[in-house]
Amino acid sequence: MADYETLRYRVEEGVATLTLHRPESKNAIDPAMADELGDLLQAIRRDAEVRALVIHGAGGAFSAGGDVRGMSQAGPRTAAQIRAGMERYRRVTLELHQLDRPVIAAVDGVAYGAGFSLALLADIVLVSDRARLSMVFQRIGLIPDFGALYTLPRIVGMQRAKELVFSAREIGPAEALAMGIAMEVCAADALLARAHAMARGFCGASAAALAIGKQALNASLQSELATMLELEASGQAVAAGSDYLKEAARRFIAKEPAQFRWPASTPSNQGTSHNA
Repeated sequence: MADYETLRYRVEEGVATLTLHRPESKNAIDPAMADELGDLLQAIRRDAEVRALVIHGAGGAFSAGGDVRGMSQAGPRTAAQIRAGMERYRRVTLELHQLDRPVIAAVDGVAYGAGFSLALLADIVLVSDRARLSMVFQRIGLIPDFGALYTLPRIVGMQRAKELVFSAREIGPAEALAMGIAMEVCAADALLARAHAMARGFCGASAAALAIGKQALNASLQSELATMLELEASGQAVAAGSDYLKEAARRFIAKEPAQFRWPASTPSNQGTSHNA
């Protein structure tokens, strides 16, 4: 695995941890970080050892969003140049959204603009009790990127998505939980441990069933029932023929512990889970 200037990365027992690492700028996403994210996500997709991915930020922040300071120093660019530059962000969006492993975002501190958008691409979002999220783009005359125009209305509904984008207001952990943006709120010092506990749980699951289920769910909101039933049939044909199912059935009959167990909530986030 290549060395990265703006990221930190490790894999332990099937769990990959990707750390956005520009703490001096609250992990603002500049072109270098976007390029490194694209390269790393592509490498993760090829690495069968990785069973789940946890994304978080260094220094008590997830990400302050795009690197506004860098934008101001970039000089004038044509619309064509700006559009070409957006290709790196499109690449990250597609790589993360289509990654065939569970992705957990552990959001502490600020998740503004592109940082908020990046978190929305995860399959599960956990936020700390001091998290602050904002679709801040309107404040500087930009529109959401990193796929937020796609993900946000699917998570919170169209009217609420428009309100969050138009107002650029900040929301806290309780509101993020109520809107379905966050699945759980954790104490800041327990956030990463909770994310890793979930990720380790996925390591005991069927990789094929997770990958097929994620792909189908990603397609569901823009598909007809007939299309989804076809995906069910073809996906189940693969999953049901796996050695994982045979072993799971054997354990069930023998009354042995299951391979996959979802981790129980920790005391710090009991009562704040959102399981709907």
